[in-house]
Amino acid sequence: MAEEAHGGGIQIHPMDQFVVKPLFGGDTVHWYTPTNVTLWMAITVLVITLLLVVGSRGRAIIPTRGQSLAELAYGFVYKMVEDVAGRDGLKYFPYILTLFMFIVFSNLLGLLPMAFTTTSHIAVTAVLALAVFVTVTAIGFIKNGPKFLELFWVKSAPLPLRPVLAVIEIISYFVRPVSHSIRLGGNMMAGHAVMKVFAGFAGVAVVAPFSILALVAMYGLELLVAVVQAYVFTILTCVYLRDALHPSH
Repeated sequence: MAEEAHGGGIQIHPMDQFVVKPLFGGDTVHWYTPTNVTLWMAITVLVITLLLVVGSRGRAIIPTRGQSLAELAYGFVYKMVEDVAGRDGLKYFPYILTLFMFIVFSNLLGLLPMAFTTTSHIAVTAVLALAVFVTVTAIGFIKNGPKFLELFWVKSAPLPLRPVLAVIEIISYFVRPVSHSIRLGGNMMAGHAVMKVFAGFAGVAVVAPFSILALVAMYGLELLVAVVQAYVFTILTCVYLRDALHPSH
């Protein structure tokens, strides 16, 4: 966490925890190299499978804790999709549920000691955001055809302002995957970096009690952020899906 510098001070390296490392030695990372990122992504998928498939396969009238958690997640996301995207959006519910479960468990598993938070890397969140962007854009054109372009034409505005607003709408539309990915990745990276700093100062006798208290508080906050960021990513996906299904202003 912290190490003594040559000058007698303490050096803390909060960003070291985000370094991508090959699992089987070496320093070179190719596209096919198993790394700590791919390991924890696989663990995340395994945990989700155990919860949603194994944990709920009994379908007991009095559910177990695993089945209750699976049903709670299912109902929560289903209600979100129905309320935001409408009944038409429910056919895309499995995709949105998969997104939510992957992000929330990636965030939560990243809080375990010695774990790796895959959603702290923009490379991961950018792929998720681009997948959403391409998917909803394709749905918009497939379902509405050229009428999907009405999303950028604000009919309720005065006619002279509509071209200006159209340019603003187009820019904001193509910025969506950028903000969608940076919001999630930035929040996870910042929180973990702050926790690493507090943990580093825990080895300094003078400030150790305060550092530990701050670390405990920050850990609790990060638990909340892990769930909230998964919720924000998912509900924005529902909003984008609603725009694709019903593009008219």
